[in-house]
Amino acid sequence: MASALPLLNTELDAAACGRPVPAEALSDTQAAELATALKALADPTRLRLMSIVAASPDGEACACDLTEPVGLSQPTVSHHLKVLTAAGFLTRTKRGTWAYFRVTPGAVDRIAALLPR
Repeated sequence: MASALPLLNTELDAAACGRPVPAEALSDTQAAELATALKALADPTRLRLMSIVAASPDGEACACDLTEPVGLSQPTVSHHLKVLTAAGFLTRTKRGTWAYFRVTPGAVDRIAALLPR
């Protein structure tokens, strides 16, 4: 036979209800910004690309060198790089026909700063 659930202490529950939102809570704008950034990173391939670029000599990698390590086609890798660049995690410079990528200084720190502590 199932046991009965304990009754809630309504005096404590009433005291907790209706409290003001803490000042440290994210605003709507901050929450939307953080969600966009986290969506950009919430993909294993994008995380690998960030890792590869960050670990590259001089902290820079050519798009031409990023397809083989992740095992995807050039258009797919370009899409992932575009998402990371649009989210502010990578910067892109063009040299001739090739695009080179660097991790944007402080990008990850800015995301961490938005997270409530």
